[in-house]
Amino acid sequence: MPEARTELKRVLGLPHLVLFGLSYLVPTTILTIYGVATAISGGRLPTAVLVALAAMLFTAYSYGRMSRVHTSTGSAYVYAQRSIGPRSGFMVGWTMMLDYLFLPLINYVTIGIYLSAQFPAVPAWAWVALFLTAITLLNVRGIKVVASVNTFIVGAQALFMALFFALSLRHLLGQGDIHPLAPFIGTGLEVLPVIAAAAILTESFLGFDAVTTLAEESKNPRRDVPRAIMLVTLLGGLIFLAAAWFGHMILPGHGFADPDAAALDLMGVLGGSVLTALLTTALIIGSCGSALSSQASVARVLYAMGRDGALPRRVFGRLNPRFRTPDLNILLAGVVALGALFLDMETVASFISFGALFAFSAVNLSVIAHFLVRERLRSAADLLRYGLLPGVGLAFTLYLWTNLSGLAFAVGGVWIALGVIQLARITGGFRRRPPVLDFSEKEEDPGAERDGAPAARDTERG
Repeated sequence: MPEARTELKRVLGLPHLVLFGLSYLVPTTILTIYGVATAISGGRLPTAVLVALAAMLFTAYSYGRMSRVHTSTGSAYVYAQRSIGPRSGFMVGWTMMLDYLFLPLINYVTIGIYLSAQFPAVPAWAWVALFLTAITLLNVRGIKVVASVNTFIVGAQALFMALFFALSLRHLLGQGDIHPLAPFIGTGLEVLPVIAAAAILTESFLGFDAVTTLAEESKNPRRDVPRAIMLVTLLGGLIFLAAAWFGHMILPGHGFADPDAAALDLMGVLGGSVLTALLTTALIIGSCGSALSSQASVARVLYAMGRDGALPRRVFGRLNPRFRTPDLNILLAGVVALGALFLDMETVASFISFGALFAFSAVNLSVIAHFLVRERLRSAADLLRYGLLPGVGLAFTLYLWTNLSGLAFAVGGVWIALGVIQLARITGGFRRRPPVLDFSEKEEDPGAERDGAPAARDTERG
């Protein structure tokens, strides 16, 4: 009997990959952080978006270069582990856990902010508690978001953004005198506020690298995956830039009564209560889908780390015997998400950006380490492709990283210190190689040996 083929069918072309990537850069993401980023930038949000986009384009280039080397894997952890070293890879993966842990939290913050604004009689904490409990219980039971539902969510949000742009254009055409460069200049030329806002905005770009997870289903992964990563980053950045530009033109300044819910002020000017209700609906639907998938994702990652020995196996590497889900990990993710009861959007976005920029820096450094150090490519063209371009990306991401808030560095610093302690514990004082983590969803015997680590998506966004 012939042996069954296990390879995935290679049916995806460049357009499919780009659409898939854009589905992870949720169109309304920029609106959830619009007011906070505008206030931080001093009213020059479009300029901050341009800075963030430049950093992400260089990083997307580095992801594309590494995707040609590791055509079946697509995570910053894998790139760092194989190019820089296993211990560095472990620390990158550990720091990425901040993204995994706090991504559900930002969805609950969004739910609390916008539902309490729409229904003032009910406090934000009540909405957070209600949705957090329901989504945690659904995850424990193993209910997953169906792909068609996710497609509907992304499509609905894309339609909302198209409506927002159309109404914005109509509003501006009726104003007469328009100064298109005003949103980029604002009321001053201070650089640091713009850089600080750009650092926060990197959270909005999370997911552009998800294209790498489809490499095994791509018709020509070495050509199309790098192109798709660049196109997704560029198109997503242009959508964010357009939203920021229209927002400033419609509602200049940055003195919002509630920066966390400033997008509601925008919609109120354009379409009154009807458009604000539509925005709230779009954000809540998207946040619920994202919270459900991202909370399941962090539980899966914790389970993988427990199963592979990076965390205590008895706690993190077990499954619920009835539902076959990592219930303790799901509950832990729910406990972390309780931070939505008292943390604001800016703080949560800073925590996420800390882990994201750390991982992005690692990918840029991985290109240099792999091609210039390991492969010893030293021609002028090689130095440009594998030295200068990723080096600029590394400088960008490190500079943005250092401009995050002190609180983000305090939390991130403690987390990194805990990672170093855990790495020392599992390697016998750094004498052994750390375990290779497998973030796939296979339910294997916890003691089973494995040769490598299949691809893991760096982020889960909704």
